[in-house]
Amino acid sequence: MTTLQSTHYSEPLVRPKKFIVSSVSSDAHMWNLVFLQLVLEEQGHEVVNLGACVPDDVIAEECRRVKPDALVVSTVNGHGHIDGLRLIQKLRAESDLADLRVVIGGKLGIRGHDNVAFQEQLVSAGYDGVFESEAGLDEFERFVRILEPRRTLAEVAA
Repeated sequence: MTTLQSTHYSEPLVRPKKFIVSSVSSDAHMWNLVFLQLVLEEQGHEVVNLGACVPDDVIAEECRRVKPDALVVSTVNGHGHIDGLRLIQKLRAESDLADLRVVIGGKLGIRGHDNVAFQEQLVSAGYDGVFESEAGLDEFERFVRILEPRRTLAEVAA
């Protein structure tokens, strides 16, 4: 088994994972996506950054093409709970994407600390994790560490 040593953690990463990083369709911010890409790449992971203002259909198609271990949706415009809800409903309705691990984080609303109210709604809709910006990066990094890589067809057949 190949292991990589992370510069952030004393524990080794078992296997590099593949992530797609994207914003929601209404969010034109890019700095948050570059930041997440750098965090993930620093830990040895492969990242496909779709950029800002990505339509839901494009996200779905890229998930089909790339077959990531997880889709990471980041938003800082305050509309993440609206666009994120629509996106996850679309992804969960697609049979080939229904089991894709998807997390969302950032500024999910415009209510400050009260944005935590959106977490339950987004998890109930199908997100595997919701990370409000007020909470910092620790829980997201924990999610990344414990995420099991997607199994390949060869591994499934064995």
